[in-house]
Amino acid sequence: MTVAAVEEMRGRLGRVGTALLTPIAPADDWRRAAHRVEQAGYGAIWTNEAIGGREVFAQLGVMLAATERVVLGSAVANLWARHPATMQGAASVLADAHPGRLAVGVGVSMPASVEQSGQKWTSPLNRMREYLDGMDAAIGAAPVPEVPFPRLLAALGPKMQRLARDRADGALPAAMPVEHTRLARERLGPDKLLVVMQTAILETDPEKARAAARQSQLLTLPGSPYVRSLKELGYPDEALAGGGSDEVVNACFNWGDEAAIGKKVQDHLDAGADHVAIAVFTPDLASSADLLERLAPVLP
Repeated sequence: MTVAAVEEMRGRLGRVGTALLTPIAPADDWRRAAHRVEQAGYGAIWTNEAIGGREVFAQLGVMLAATERVVLGSAVANLWARHPATMQGAASVLADAHPGRLAVGVGVSMPASVEQSGQKWTSPLNRMREYLDGMDAAIGAAPVPEVPFPRLLAALGPKMQRLARDRADGALPAAMPVEHTRLARERLGPDKLLVVMQTAILETDPEKARAAARQSQLLTLPGSPYVRSLKELGYPDEALAGGGSDEVVNACFNWGDEAAIGKKVQDHLDAGADHVAIAVFTPDLASSADLLERLAPVLP
């Protein structure tokens, strides 16, 4: 994308979006939740996938058809789940059907997930570079959308962020402290998109909030890139064990009352994020929409 196109997408995304990450649910539930989130004023809705579970481009298509304005994005599309030409083609078709409303985040997943799917884990940086080559080679095989879609990399470390700067339209890191956002902006430069994913836990009791945060597997899965990135920021091994020390949880998760959650979002924006996507963990999509509607008035 050109610098002007990136700037236009910044405006479409707005400063705050959400991530709907609840596992399998009927299509009608996704339609209703997407409509409610759009009506609440969020600029974008991001969603994920699992190999053998929800397929992200099908999911995005359902929600694009159920909404009118909001940007829909993959956070992320797993490059191990499909051939790069298929990724490029799927994104092109959706972007052609819904001009200016698609963003594509691409990620390399983690070793355990890849090996469970029967594939062999290889160097994430080399794998991503080759995959982007394949996507580029497939441009034109499907309709070229009138409004291009941004390609963002799930880039945590400096090498992947530099690749995002050189070969993509920006980066989409998740579950990182504010200081990581500041470093990511420095590495990307001013002309790339920086979308930051944050988990919000609406709980004022510190012990309950941190216990909920530690249910995440981001710091406990073997080969977790999140652990490696936090080490690069100076967090010691003992602080990263057992789901993270109180300091780590406080830095990586957004918990508290509505005002505290809004402040943490603003902290990331002040550190250089263009857009902060709030993820909430609830048992179903209706509950997610309830919580996001409650948070919307206090977010920047």
